[in-house]
Formats: sequence, structure tokens, C-alpha cells
Amino acid sequence: MRVGQRRGECYKRAVDPALVDDPWQLFELWFSEARSVQAHADALTLATVGPEGTPSARVVLYKGRSESGFRFFTNYASRKGQELAQRPWAAAVFYWPDLHRQVRFEGSIEKLASAESDAYFASRARDSQLGAWASPQSQPLERGELERRMEAERMRFEGTSVTRPPHWGGYRLVPSSVEFWLPHEHRLNERWLFSRNGEVWERRALAP
Repeated sequence: MRVGQRRGECYKRAVDPALVDDPWQLFELWFSEARSVQAHADALTLATVGPEGTPSARVVLYKGRSESGFRFFTNYASRKGQELAQRPWAAAVFYWPDLHRQVRFEGSIEKLASAESDAYFASRARDSQLGAWASPQSQPLERGELERRMEAERMRFEGTSVTRPPHWGGYRLVPSSVEFWLPHEHRLNERWLFSRNGEVWERRALAP
């Protein structure tokens, strides 16, 4: 099957964005379909801005809706954590190649409440919990140092539950805009932008 044919079939399966008023409704439909056809559908590229105005981007995992935004978790002292502390705005992109679709978010960043971060941390595998203590994320490491730090944390928490480190927790990206992208023949792709105006989402089509 040619790529153009696959793109055409993916487009036919999509819900028409012109008939949707709430971008979250469309996102959840697309995300559910992406999870059914490809691995790592929850991976997204998160872009932040440094103190000099320079951008940086990395892949993080989507951890579901939280109030008016979506969640991801990280080390607050990491590069992205430090950048978000200084400039609490971010952009994010979900790209699902098996569906030939992408969704772009832009908006403000909020720290999750401690109880919400605690609840998610408690659901993680024990080694992932220990890793949150052991890893000085984004900092230089000597060879073998991380393994030594992990072993030290295993010994420290032996026989007890692992508590959440104070430097680790969740964020919520509250979008001011959400853009949905669909493929079409001859690069005449379809783009729909939802912009938040108070409590109302305004929808418009964009040129490809």
C-alpha cells in the first residue's frame, strides 16, 4: 500500500474537527485511537525556554488530564524544571506516525499539588522511585556514579516504602491553544486551531 493511500485511509477514520467545539474531546478521541495502533502514543515533545531566550526540547510522557490541563512529571532541578521555574510557559507536540497525525499545545505551566504528585509517585515501580532519589537529573556524572547512588538508595529504603523526593513532582500544562493536523494529498494538509478565550474555545481553520 502506498503512503498516499495510507494517509487517505487515516484521514477517513478521523473525526471531523469542524464538528467539535471542545479540543479536549477531539484530543481524547485521537489519543485513544493512537494507543490502539502504536507503541508509545503517550510520548510528547516538550519545549521550554531558557533564561537567555534559547529553546530546548525533550520527550516526556503524558500522564493524563488534570483539571484544565495535562500532566507530566520530572525532577524540579532538571534543566526543564529550572527553565519552567523562570518562565512557566511551554509548547508540546504529540506526533503519531502510524496515524499521520499531530497535536500541538501551547500554554502556561502550573506545579501540581503535593497530594497529586504523591499519588502518582506511589504508583511507580520501586526502582523508578529509587531512581528519582538517585539521579541528579541534568547534572554531570562520573562513570559508575549513578549505579553507586542507586545502590545507596536501595540500602537506605530497605524494608520501607520509598517516599517522594522534595525535588521531584508533576506539572500541568494549561493550554491557551491546541492545533490538530491531518494529512491530505499534495501537501494540502488540514489544520484546525482552537484558541481559548476565557472559558470558551474558538475554532478556525489554518492554511497548510
